[in-house]
Amino acid sequence: MSALARGAFVTRQSMNVLLQALERDGYVTRPAEAAVGKVLPAQLTPRGRESLEEASAAVRAVEVRMLAGMTENEQESAFRALRSVIHSLRGPA
Repeated sequence: MSALARGAFVTRQSMNVLLQALERDGYVTRPAEAAVGKVLPAQLTPRGRESLEEASAAVRAVEVRMLAGMTENEQESAFRALRSVIHSLRGPA
């Protein structure tokens, strides 16, 4: 869960609350007990996969709209800036 939380830029506690809600609402499943250690691996349910596909398509549509008015050089500059922001967020707080 730590890696998932880091990737989403939230605390482990926040990710756990989110996963509990996703599980309650039928988007993911997790075993009742950890097979090894404390990790409860989450898996998408069919409902979760469908929602992920819909969300991914919506995000892609927004990306296309955002980039539509930019030149290739402007797009590259924007991507460099975003990568820098992501790098900063992943660094020590």
